[in-house]
Amino acid sequence: MRLSSFLYFAGFGLKTIFLKEKKPILGTIILTDKCNLSCKHCSVNNKIAKIYPYEQIRQEMKTLYDMGVRILFFCGGETFMWQDGDKTLNDLVKEAKTMGFMIVNAVTNGTFPIDLPEADLILLSLDGDKIRHNEIRGDTYDTIMDNISKAASDNICFYMAINQINKNTIESVCQKAHELKNVRAVSFNFHTPYPDTKELALSKAEKEECCHTIIKMMRKGQPVFNLKSAFPYIIENSFPTPCYQCVVIENGKISTCGRCIEVEGLCEKCGYFFVAEYTLLFSGNIKIIFDMLKTYLKYI
Repeated sequence: MRLSSFLYFAGFGLKTIFLKEKKPILGTIILTDKCNLSCKHCSVNNKIAKIYPYEQIRQEMKTLYDMGVRILFFCGGETFMWQDGDKTLNDLVKEAKTMGFMIVNAVTNGTFPIDLPEADLILLSLDGDKIRHNEIRGDTYDTIMDNISKAASDNICFYMAINQINKNTIESVCQKAHELKNVRAVSFNFHTPYPDTKELALSKAEKEECCHTIIKMMRKGQPVFNLKSAFPYIIENSFPTPCYQCVVIENGKISTCGRCIEVEGLCEKCGYFFVAEYTLLFSGNIKIIFDMLKTYLKYI
């Protein structure tokens, strides 16, 4: 991370903590809800299967930038399916950098060629070992591994949603992240139980066991991009929600924290580790602050 970016984020954090501001710093643009997969845990793909046009996405970037957002995520659906004429995801990342966003990331299922060296991080969904991943996402594991081996740069971070199907494969995913030269780390979430996928949710005891496994991997030196100090709050779902420092925009509609905010009762069952980490950070939790500094400077 550049010194200028670090100082900007530090200043934002101090103002947010001491002045109790609720301005956003992290924004997500949904490029499309169109996806080539139908994953068992997903509730948001192919609702209208629309790819939003370049000029609209560019205007949404400007809207977020003017709001103060400096960390930008491109999400789907499947982001690598996005195209408008000769414009591709690469053009969006370049445009975001030119506009002034300090960190620009993209989320993908990894089934398309991974040619996005312009991004700071590519969060690639890997949901377990080969058997469990394929049970959740279809027969895609080998394709993903092949695409990772041919990736244009080493900016990939595995992104795993832990659920009832894959809860025993945490060690396998950590080891795979450690082995692959183009993979920088692995970031975990717990399954957030939308009404149509609530059977995949973990109990408190299961969450605790998973966190113990992740900590064990950390102690072994495995590259985990999560904050250990946030785990007690994540297990108990005792972190404050929503996260006012994060916003999502889709087709012009801005939501605080995420699209799931409108689903009644879901905030209280949130499984997104980053929501816990950010809300605790901007509440002034000292352990979280030092843990985040150490982790982010290592992987970004």
